[in-house]
Amino acid sequence: MANDQLTAKERRKERLDRGIKVRTEGLYALSSWREMSYLLFPRGLFILGFLIIPFLIDMYWQRVLCVAGVYALLALSFDFLAEFVGLVCLGGALFIGCGGYIAGLLSHSMGWSPFLTIPIATVVGAFISTLVLLPCLRLRGIYFAIVSFMFPMLTVFIIVALNIFGGTEGITALATFPNIWVDQYFILGAVIISVFAMRRLVNEDFGLILRSIKDNDQAVKASGISITAYKTKAVFIAALIGCFAGAYLSHLYGWLGISQFTMDFSILPIAATVMGGMGTLVGPVMGAFILAPMSEALRGFGQLRVVLYCLILIGFIVYKPEGLMNVLQRKYHQFEHWEEV
Repeated sequence: MANDQLTAKERRKERLDRGIKVRTEGLYALSSWREMSYLLFPRGLFILGFLIIPFLIDMYWQRVLCVAGVYALLALSFDFLAEFVGLVCLGGALFIGCGGYIAGLLSHSMGWSPFLTIPIATVVGAFISTLVLLPCLRLRGIYFAIVSFMFPMLTVFIIVALNIFGGTEGITALATFPNIWVDQYFILGAVIISVFAMRRLVNEDFGLILRSIKDNDQAVKASGISITAYKTKAVFIAALIGCFAGAYLSHLYGWLGISQFTMDFSILPIAATVMGGMGTLVGPVMGAFILAPMSEALRGFGQLRVVLYCLILIGFIVYKPEGLMNVLQRKYHQFEHWEEV
């Protein structure tokens, strides 16, 4: 009995993240394998899940997984601009359309491989999208959101009115990827790289300046830093991610058309970001990989699937407004273990 009381006095419960957060945020220093395992476990689980899931589903859902990867990249792009720059960009369809049309036109006219057209379309499409949005960077809040939302519709009207780039029929018989496994791991690899690259970027000095611009742009301007230059760089980075997704989508289907400017590419990423958790970067990706398959699974309900879809989203917004990822992070950090006093 005495030994049990002594043991209880010499040990106490302590949260796993106690001390680790303080050391890693500024010094990037860990003192044990246990602490490194604590930080690497969720990241390793994220990567491992992406690598294994294609083996667990059939070919139909593998194609749905590819489309979910496209929405995940758009959600990541939206979350970056909204939470770290303060630009609520509803022009995800603009990024998809620019990247998709450039890649498709290069493939159709030049006969180039997707592995050549996609990098070119990513950079050129991001450059064009940035030029289009550049005059609007002085706008804030709802005004920038409305303008960015209008550009995809404006582009569709121009294509239809002038009957260019295949008009309403689009262009078919584009080069596709060798097989479904290349389809999947090409987009999943891009999602993984983009998430970790963006997390690193926002934690560097560049990300600190962007957050400062969001919080108080006049103070940043008074420091002699060009707000427009940093916003332009941020839009270009976000457009790179979106245009890559659009270029990939053209070669995934072997077809391009005005449907690549559809509003689904602007709306669903927002819903994924709300569900996953704004400002977490990985949360919107998780939300996209939940919403896209769920939308496909509810297709058999006809118009009723829209009702079910909306009810699920409303439930998340009302009862879990912080998002799924923030809840999971909080639960993970609240795990306790016995620590010797």
